[in-house]
Amino acid sequence: MGIQERERKVYRPLRRAGLEVIPNAVPDGTMPFVFGYGPEDITGGFSHRYETPRLVERLNEDWYDLAVSAGLFDHRREFLVLLPHGTHTHQAVLRKQNQHYGRRAAPAVWTRVRLLDRWDIMGRGAASAFLGIHGHPGFGMMALDGSVYVSASTGEIGVDVRAVAHPDRSQNILQYLEWYAHWDYPLADKEEQKRIAVWLAGRAPGTVSRSDR
Repeated sequence: MGIQERERKVYRPLRRAGLEVIPNAVPDGTMPFVFGYGPEDITGGFSHRYETPRLVERLNEDWYDLAVSAGLFDHRREFLVLLPHGTHTHQAVLRKQNQHYGRRAAPAVWTRVRLLDRWDIMGRGAASAFLGIHGHPGFGMMALDGSVYVSASTGEIGVDVRAVAHPDRSQNILQYLEWYAHWDYPLADKEEQKRIAVWLAGRAPGTVSRSDR
């Protein structure tokens, strides 16, 4: 993957949304991704219906307030965001989103970013396809130390944003990762499964899931 190509296809759209990419700077030991959390894992969040007045502005305001209160940013306003692995244009990501279930898509990996002074995560960011789904917000973000995960999802009636504190301690999440790491399915991403298995094997002693008991 060429640096200039990734700069043109991925980094520029993110910069227009107010995120400066910091290449090759993801902390060692970061959990590969977060999925499978339950209601008991959620420590904050908000929802807005599509007909909400000033929707994008409200989403941006509430996202920033949640990010600050939950501890998503470090002192330089840096954090991690999930992006497709490799070099993909906005249109290529859209095509992946429109594929039927079972088709292989590029796995998402963490990328370190810094929030700039001028930003529009829920508007320009969501429209870029790297932080959105069909023009609506859809993303995963995590603090550099892994202490909080923030996700945005788009439903039939509105946008939901949730924060999960210490996802690496969640029994629900660990159980899901263990299942996925051993999922025997032809189109499962083997490289991603390997990353998950390595992370699970190296996580701190004493952090257990239900399947460990």
